[in-house]
Amino acid sequence: MDHSAMHHSGMDMDHGHGDMDMGGQCNMNMLFTWSTKDLCIVFRQWHITGPFSLLVSLLVIVLLTAGYEGVRQLTRRYEAAHAQHLNTFSTTTATIGKYFVLFWAIQRISTVACWNRALIDESGVQGNEFADESATANLPSSQDPNESSPLVVGRDNRRAVEQRGKVTLAALYAVQVFYSFFIMLLFMTYNGFVMLAVAVGAFVGYLVFGDNQSAAKTVACH
Repeated sequence: MDHSAMHHSGMDMDHGHGDMDMGGQCNMNMLFTWSTKDLCIVFRQWHITGPFSLLVSLLVIVLLTAGYEGVRQLTRRYEAAHAQHLNTFSTTTATIGKYFVLFWAIQRISTVACWNRALIDESGVQGNEFADESATANLPSSQDPNESSPLVVGRDNRRAVEQRGKVTLAALYAVQVFYSFFIMLLFMTYNGFVMLAVAVGAFVGYLVFGDNQSAAKTVACH
């Protein structure tokens, strides 16, 4: 009886069962490959089990990568609209401020003239100098610029708009960073099909969302 043969056959059976147990696990590649056997993309649940799941996954990757260009375009448009809004706001505030200062000056002159006429009527003396000092000293406080004036209110409104825009731009920037690193993880599967899908997605995204933007892209994650 050949015990060595039995021993080797037992080892072969053990190895065979081990291969069967490994069938449903993810195959992590650290070198470039075209193999899709037990390929998992980013998540364990995103498991390639056949040609159909591979085709659907590649289509999803193309759409995801194209969507990144869409997010970049959305950020560019919002940034331009925000800058234009601030410029318009500044112009409008400056115009209102000029009219307010002119109105305030005219009203001040009118008040001084009224004081002059009142003093002339009462004393019959040309008291221009005294009237000017009295009018200036007794002007109502509402004549002077205060916290409710258009200049101060306009400045506060512009600051609030600027802060809201900054928060929105920061959120869009965070989305871009997260999106770009997710695409990097897709590329780091080292699978040729996935890499090609990422490149095709970037191509489609630029065609759809490029808007004559520069095609130059530095080697960076975002």
